[in-house]
Amino acid sequence: MTELVRYAVDGPVALITLNRPERLNAMGQEMLEELSAAAARAAGDEAVRAVVLTGAGTAFSSGFDLKAQAENRPQGVEAWRPVLQRDFDACMAFWHLEKPTVAAVHGPALAGACELAMACDITIASENAVFGEPELRFGAGIVCLLLPWLVGPKKAKEIILLGLDNVSAAEALQMGLINRVVPEGQDLDEALAVARQLARVDRPLMRQTKQAINRAYAIMGMDQALAEALEIDTRIEGEGMPSKTAFLDIAQKEGLRAAIAWRDGRFSGDCDPS
Repeated sequence: MTELVRYAVDGPVALITLNRPERLNAMGQEMLEELSAAAARAAGDEAVRAVVLTGAGTAFSSGFDLKAQAENRPQGVEAWRPVLQRDFDACMAFWHLEKPTVAAVHGPALAGACELAMACDITIASENAVFGEPELRFGAGIVCLLLPWLVGPKKAKEIILLGLDNVSAAEALQMGLINRVVPEGQDLDEALAVARQLARVDRPLMRQTKQAINRAYAIMGMDQALAEALEIDTRIEGEGMPSKTAFLDIAQKEGLRAAIAWRDGRFSGDCDPS
């Protein structure tokens, strides 16, 4: 059986790869469990001093697996709670990991995958990378509400409330969502080079300095805000928005492409939003 998440070590750097290229690395519950396990493995490996996260094939990841949701829908708040907690924990593992984490992004990094890239300490993007948080356009909430902490409330509200899914690498760099843009095909090489530089820093110095930076955000209230946002999203999913129900119905009957076309049609031109 194909590993949904690959784990490899090259010297002091662990390389974690989302490995579902035929589905643009859409993250289902099994993949998220493997992702959390890979992060824990890197945390416990004394030889590893930095971690790179990337996606196999043409995408970093299209986000959480909506096709799987359409086929097996949790019902009610308590059914959704462990699902969304697993999503959240897999993303934030890379924020809380004591070792530095670097995301190598190419192609789509949308919704939950955008949040995963944001959770890494440094994000390197190929020129063809595309970022966004389109959840509201199909009736879903935001699992890991990191965006305001990186780009500020104005840009975060624009991206999230409009459900933008077409933020270019250049735009993402300008707003502080990512760190560097490199030519297409060079994101992984650049991320590995950065990780090797990070690995040269004294281990306790790196660990304590990252903890100090994260602690500054915690003092500003980020951890509490993220927890409350997750609870809001749990209520949103548990209650079930009409547009999410319609989206998943179409995805189940006609396929995900048809559901996305329906979603996009609702927000085109002067279409009646109802």
